[in-house]
Amino acid sequence: MGEEVQEETELVEEEELEQEEEAQEGQEEAAEEEGGDADQAAVVAKLKEVQDKEFVEVRLPADVVAEAQQVWTAFINSSSSREAAGEAIYAALFDSAPSLQSLFKTARSVMAMRFMNGLNSIISAAASPSPLKVHQQ
Repeated sequence: MGEEVQEETELVEEEELEQEEEAQEGQEEAAEEEGGDADQAAVVAKLKEVQDKEFVEVRLPADVVAEAQQVWTAFINSSSSREAAGEAIYAALFDSAPSLQSLFKTARSVMAMRFMNGLNSIISAAASPSPLKVHQQ
């Protein structure tokens, strides 16, 4: 009978040890996630600043890329055509900064499609830093 009690005690101790280890692992994972969120926030904050001293690859967090692509797709789908979407971008740009319009000598419809195609290329390549850095049309 003494051996049975000792075996049960050992089993209980092992279970308690396993539970403690699982709890510790859970705390470590939570800390890593918090650290990951902080790292991600730092990356996004750095990208919000104009980088004029160096030309590095832009590495966006996967969730940011996915959301940007989802919003872009929704924008294109909400327009009657790609031309209309380009025209909306063109209009929004020059409504907010009318002085820039004099810098563009190309026809409005052509520039609208160039804006549309350029933004589409950037958003499509957002998940791939290397091609995004050297992307050419």
